[in-house]
Parts: sequence; C-alpha cells; structure tokens
Amino acid sequence: MLEVKGLASFSPLGHLNEFRKDPLQFLSDLYQQYETIVSFRFAHRKIHLLLEPDLIKEVLVSKQNSFHKSKPFQEMKTLLGEGLLTSEDDFHMKQRRLIQPSFTKQHVQTYAEKMTMITEEFITSWGDEEERHTSRDMMELTLAIIAKTMFSMDMKQGHEKVGKHLDVIMNIATKRIRSVLKSPLALKTPQNKSLTEAIKKIDDVLYEIIKNRSNLDTQNDLLEVLMRARDEESNEGMSNQQLRDEAMTIFLAGHETTANALSWCLYLISQHPDKAKLLYEEVDRVLGKKRADYDSMKDLIYTQQIIWESMRLYPPAWVISRKAMNDVTIGHYKIHKGETVMMSSYIMHRSEKYFSNADEFIPERFQNGKVQDVPEFVYFPFGGGPRVCIGNHFAIMEATLVLATLVKQYSFELVPDHHMVEAEPLITLRPKNGLRMIVKKRK
Repeated sequence: MLEVKGLASFSPLGHLNEFRKDPLQFLSDLYQQYETIVSFRFAHRKIHLLLEPDLIKEVLVSKQNSFHKSKPFQEMKTLLGEGLLTSEDDFHMKQRRLIQPSFTKQHVQTYAEKMTMITEEFITSWGDEEERHTSRDMMELTLAIIAKTMFSMDMKQGHEKVGKHLDVIMNIATKRIRSVLKSPLALKTPQNKSLTEAIKKIDDVLYEIIKNRSNLDTQNDLLEVLMRARDEESNEGMSNQQLRDEAMTIFLAGHETTANALSWCLYLISQHPDKAKLLYEEVDRVLGKKRADYDSMKDLIYTQQIIWESMRLYPPAWVISRKAMNDVTIGHYKIHKGETVMMSSYIMHRSEKYFSNADEFIPERFQNGKVQDVPEFVYFPFGGGPRVCIGNHFAIMEATLVLATLVKQYSFELVPDHHMVEAEPLITLRPKNGLRMIVKKRK
C-alpha cells in the first residue's frame, strides 16, 4: 500500500488560494509534475487529484459504492434538492430508474423536430453582419429548448423568467463551494438574500407549471413522463417536491452545459476557417434546403466531430469530485474515509500523453465520439459509470441539430476588438465575459 505524495503548505488554507486564483492552471501544473496521483489541502480537507484513467475508472465505476458526491457539491442541494445530481445511494438509483426511460436514444429522438424548429425561430430576427452576444444567445436558445421539451412551454422571455436567476445562483454557488467558511443561508446577508430570492423566483415558475398540469393533459414532454412514472415495487409516483427537484436538475443541467458546449464550438470554428469550411460543406451537402432532423444526424459526421473535439478542449463539466465514505484502496493507494478525490476532464483531455497536439483543435481525431488508441476515462465529458450524465444522448442530439441549423444560415466571427477569450471555471466551464460575434448570412 502506498501513501499519496502531497504538496507541502504552511498556510492554514492550504492550497485553496492558489486553486481559487486559477483552478485550470493549478490542476494543469500538477498534471505536468506528477504521474499518477497527488494530494493537496483545502484548509482541513485533503484532496487527491487522480491523474491516471485506471484510477478514475475505479472511482466512477468499479468502486463507486465507496464514494458520494463531495461535500462542496452539496451546496447545489440548495437549488436542486434531492434531484439526480445530488441524491445518493438507494434513493438515487430509484429516481434514476424512474427517469431513465425518458432519456433513451429512442425517446429523445422524438424531441428532434422541436429542437430544430425552436432554433430556426430563434435566429429569424438575426440581421446580416449583426453583432450578437452569442454565449448569451446559446443560453437563451438551450433554455427555450429545454422549456419546450421538458414543459411544453414557450419561453420567449426565458432569460427574464429563469435564465437571469440561474446566472445569480451559479455565481453565488461557485463562491460558496470555494469558501472554507460559509454563512448559513438563514443569515440574511446580501449574498444569501440574492441566492434565496433567485431560487424562489424559479420555484414559483416550476410549481405553477406542475400545479396547472392536469392528469388529462397529454403533452408528450419530459414533465408528463416524470408525472406518470411509477416505482416498480411501491407503484408510487413522485411528490410535487420531487418533481420540482428533478425538473430543476434537468432544467439547469439540460441547458447550461449544452449552451457552453455550443458557445465553444462557435468560438473554435471562428478561429479555424479551414475546419469551418468543412463544416459548412457538410451541412450544405446533407441538408440542402431541408430542415435538420434526427435522420440527418447519421450523415452530419463532421458536425458531431466538431462537438466532440470542442468538448475535449472545453468540457462543460470540467471537474468531478467524490468523498470517500469508507477507507478504500484505489490502485495501490489508500484513500481514507472523509477524504476527497478529484478528477478533471479538462486536464485529462489536454494530455500530450494521450492526444497528439493536445492543445490544437483537430475534429478529425474523433470517430463516433471516441479517439482511437486512447484508454477509457481519458476522455469523459459526461462522467462515467452508474452516474454518467443521464442526458448525454439528448445533449449530443441537441448540439448537433442546433449547430447544423445555425451554420446552415450563418457564419460566425469574433468582433474585431474582442477581449482575449479565456475559460472561466465556474460550476461549468464558460467563456469568461462571454463571446461577442458578427453573424453573417451565408449565401
């Protein structure tokens, strides 16, 4: 049994300030210096960063029963309650069994037409050579898509009703996750007040939708599937509270991550005209004058390669943490009960050990979402194991149809005076300060 090599620190906060200053650089530096695993400290918490795919697989798959979501992630319970992202053990498995049928490949394809139509409607107001805040556009667009597919709800004012409140929540939750001392939410500090008010605004929207949905409605949306779902043993459905928690989870996870993935796609094609040209040629050839649909996906191969490669360079879920619930051995290393293991798709995806020219945008390296000769759990944008993202098929279909629909009509360029584009590692990986682009109509 081996003890994990640890970074020395004489600060009471350990390495927390270095991490807060630039999380991606901090983790990348550790990846360059260590080969398998390294530990560091956030105040009193010991963190083990896993740098080998076999160790990551053990935590997420073969020994996943020994781990729960890490304590900082439980901050999200304030927003998500006992939804799929935050619940644990038997309750999590029960909820996952109830929800899984809504996210099979066969079921999600029924939403393809809605995804494309909403995208077409969304861009009808765009002018030729107009400047757009495209990262915000992608947030509003994916919000409209999840609102329609989840609630059969037209959300023309999506940003006002939900989006701006989610922004508040994401920013405050990130600060709380990275804080050693957090004020209890019952304490009415300005920040706590902003958080609770934002959550209440979204709650009001969700509970109103649930309340108004009668059993006679047949909307063929995700909410209906959740309302009709029954536990195999007890034959019980979900309470309104549980419906709200799962709806909030899908709402947040179902638009935030895909919006970021699409934003990074648009940024990367704007920086690589040769790759953009191949994308436009494929979309023109496959779609012609017809609308992108589920059947066209099998031929939108390069479009999907661009999405997979964008998520390699900028994975929306850039870090995963788990807390050991008992003493457990990972590889040859002892992880003690209560300690945290951290896995970063961002640093693994950019490893020169596994990807040639790892920092370069090369969509051609992907075939069916995989890179040849790369071990499992080097590339894991959706996590893995029993807690793999339940909406992965939904997300890839949505990203493919949206990207194809956008570039069928427009090309994208950063505005000439654009700030330097950097990744901002909040709970998801966003373009820092957003993206401003000129959209030009394609002839």
